[in-house]
Amino acid sequence: MVFKNGQISIFTLLGVVMLVTACSQAPNAFNNDPLELVNRKTHELNKFIDSNFISPISVGYSALAPDPLENSLSNFSGNLSLPGKVVNNVLQLDLKAAGKNLSRFIVNSSFGLLGIFDPANRIGLYENSSDFGQTLHRWGFNEGAYIELPLFGASNFRDGVGRFVDMALLDPSSYILKEPVTTYRSVAGVGALLQARQIYSDQIDAVLYESADSYAQNKLIYLQRRRFQLKDEANEVYIDPYSE
Repeated sequence: MVFKNGQISIFTLLGVVMLVTACSQAPNAFNNDPLELVNRKTHELNKFIDSNFISPISVGYSALAPDPLENSLSNFSGNLSLPGKVVNNVLQLDLKAAGKNLSRFIVNSSFGLLGIFDPANRIGLYENSSDFGQTLHRWGFNEGAYIELPLFGASNFRDGVGRFVDMALLDPSSYILKEPVTTYRSVAGVGALLQARQIYSDQIDAVLYESADSYAQNKLIYLQRRRFQLKDEANEVYIDPYSE
């Protein structure tokens, strides 16, 4: 699978991930942050964008948009992300999860009016979250150095590449959908982001604007949550971000 110009393949990306993660991380390394100086600058940029744009817009969006509209946009966006999750489930040889996500997509796309409603939840077809970063973990790739991505926030090298692959290569919907549905999907995605920002505003604000070192706290929360999610026992240790 390649870009349209055929120049960059998924196998090239896998080779880069293998090289960098193998060289950048020792076993049980938690504070693997060789790019901290750059990461902190990116973190401050992300805080600026959040405090001046995302957070206030999310407040206005929540105040103006009725809850059913917010939920419908989030449902529509989430439903169109399911085919990519199915691809990752298959790549992880998790056929049970793939079947559940595919069934959920079919039910919501048909009986839920293209995913605007979520009847799948009512019959117990819950989403099985999956991404290419998780796929790389299942394939044995180390997480690599911690990085903070502009707009996307906390990540590591493996998951950063995984996010790129998910967006650029492994999303079947992006190859099938045409205008104006692609525009509707983008609008719904923004709506889902704004709704999530408002729902979790207390937790986000506490980390970003009330902690002594928001960068260290954000990094700690991300790494521990992600390692717990992946059951990454090799790296799952607690480190006080404020210790020497």
